Parts: sequence; C-alpha cells; structure tokens
Amino acid sequence: MLVQKYRSMLSGKSVIRELSEFATARGQEIGYENVFDYSLGNPSVPVPRGFTEEMIRLLEGEGSNELHGYSPSLGITAVREAIAASLEERFGLPYRKEHIFMASGAAGALAHAFRLVTEPGDAVLTFAPYFPEYMPYVNLTGAELKVVPPDTESFQIHFGKLEEMLTENVAAVLINTPNNPSGVVYSAETLRRLADLLGQKSREYGHRIYLISDEPYREIVFKGVDAPCVSAFYDDTIMCYSFSKSLSIPGERIGYVAVNPNCAEAETMVNMCGQISRGIGHNCPPSIIQLAVSKVLDETADLGVYETNMEILYRELAALGFTCVKPGGTFYIFPKALEEDAREFCRKALAYDLILVPGDTFGAPGYFRMAYCIDTEKVERSLEALRRFVKETYR
Repeated sequence: MLVQKYRSMLSGKSVIRELSEFATARGQEIGYENVFDYSLGNPSVPVPRGFTEEMIRLLEGEGSNELHGYSPSLGITAVREAIAASLEERFGLPYRKEHIFMASGAAGALAHAFRLVTEPGDAVLTFAPYFPEYMPYVNLTGAELKVVPPDTESFQIHFGKLEEMLTENVAAVLINTPNNPSGVVYSAETLRRLADLLGQKSREYGHRIYLISDEPYREIVFKGVDAPCVSAFYDDTIMCYSFSKSLSIPGERIGYVAVNPNCAEAETMVNMCGQISRGIGHNCPPSIIQLAVSKVLDETADLGVYETNMEILYRELAALGFTCVKPGGTFYIFPKALEEDAREFCRKALAYDLILVPGDTFGAPGYFRMAYCIDTEKVERSLEALRRFVKETYR
C-alpha cells in the first residue's frame, strides 16, 4: 500500500513551483522575455570564473577516482579543513575540520541538523515569514514545526510571541538571516536578545535549546547593512550553509553543517551526521564539487546586480503606494498587497504577466514575494506592467 502521508502531499504542492511552471507555459505562448516572472529564487548571475577554471583544472589534471569516486562519509578531509580555516578567519571562532560536515546544499544540511537534536514529538520554532519547505523538512522527521507570528513593522523577531511559544518541549529554534522571503537581516541586537532568551530557557528547562541557522544568503548583503555571524552569539548554534547563491550553483547541491566549536559534544554531533546519512540516503555530495568549492571559498559570483534590482523595485513600489520593509540582502522583496487577500491580488496580477507569490505560503497572509534574481533590463521593463496593474485594478 502506498504511504498516505506522501500521497496527501500531492494536493499541497509548492505554490512557488506551480507559479514557475505557469510562467514557463505562458512564456511558450508569448515569449518568456514578455513574462515578468518573480516566482522562483533561482540565481541569475554567472558562476565566478575561478570556479569554472578550477573545474577545468580538476577535470584535466586529477585522476578519475579522486574526482568521481566516493568521498569519506563526513566529506573530503582537505575540503573540511579549508572550510574550517575560512570560517575561523572570517568569524573568529576556532573551527576545525571536526566541526564540519559536507552536505547536499542547505536543505541537506538542515535535514541532518533536525535529526541531530530532535526526537519525534519535539517542537521546532521558526519565525514568519519563513521558507515554506521548512514545514515538510521538520514535520517528516516526527518533530513538529511551530511558527511564531511576524513583527510586520520590521520583520525582526516578535519576542513577545516567541516567549509565549518557547515551552519546555521546544528542542530547537530555526532562523534564516538574511531572510527568504523578506530580505531582512537580523540585527546584532536581535541575535543577542535571542541568545540570551535561549540560554535562560535552556537553564530553566534543564536541556539545551539549539539554534539552527539557515544561511544560504549569507553573502548577499547590501551596502551599509551589518550581517552578524549568528554562531558568534550562541554556543549551541548549528550553521547550515549552501554555496548555491554565493557561487550561483544551486544545481550542484553543495553545502555544509558547521557546529559551533564551543557547543558541547560538537565533534560527536558531526560524527553523528555521518550516521544520519545512512538513514536518509545522503551518502556525500559529489567529490568534484567539494574539491572545486574548496578552492574558491573567498570568491562569489557578481552579486551586485541583486542590490541594483532591489533599489529599482523598492523605489517603484514605494511610489505606487505599497508598504514594504526595505531588504538588507537576498534577492527577495516582500511588500504588503493592495488588498487583504494576497492570493487574489497575485491572481489578478497574472493578467499583466506579473508572476508574484502570495505571502500566505510564507506564513504572512496579506503580503507577496518578488524574487528579483532576473536581468535588470527585465526588471525595468516590468515596471510599466506593474504600474498598469495598480492603476487599472486599484485606482
């Protein structure tokens, strides 16, 4: 018999993916250049030349087994050493290879982190607006994701609601900064207050409450915005990182878990990740990609286009009367819709070939997300469609 919980998920497919598929189909009718597709967070800038050159060097200069064979279960030792050294240099924490586990992107890293610190029946808290895939990521482990309502004034943490929900059965708190979908970066004040509260509640309840930090957008931070290292504020932090956005290589599925060196049993936790892999069929990301990223840890793709696109959209949305917290990073912006029902708002926008994602799926009804990881020229052309949509539908 087929498993019912997965069968039932067929009726709740990703809204983001459905809209992306709609945009692709519409593009076949009118030309994709005429569809203003703000649905999917797929990086739009080329990979850095250094990554391409390293891939070529590896393919031409290394043996087949080194490039295409299995790596050790925790990842290639030299790669883990390079990542640890980079983290120590950047953030001042004494990372060593024993604190690093190579994973298949941030999603793979999160899959291990949840299984490290939760048992079935435990609660994991996260903050709206949040990446909707967190729900199956957590709930299919047997733990339960609970969502703290948003502070819509700033999209920083709503501490009043957090304190109400931070009960004894909470095993971990999951944060995402810079944030998808809001683009907001948590401030040092927010992180310090969160760390103090988690430490206090850990002592009160007699067990650690872990902080799981999902950081795929860590390198996409705009001018003048401070993006503090989350792990520097709280010892019991598990960092989950992906190179997908920084290097524009989401299809390569490469990232890592980095357990704070000051966390009790940090090395044991990393070794446990190797055992978790046995249960979820992880079995290491590709060796060649591990080797390639280890040589470009200080490089990124040309990420400046995302700030350019953000500024164009932010100015236009403000001029049209939208309420919007200005993003500090990522390639997302999250305005308030011009009617209470954001799903209906986004449905109406389709008539103008504007593909927008309603905020309901992110736990923030009444808002919508625009993923502006598209060419700047197309962003600029979309403004006329946005103006006509607002004028003809709401003015």
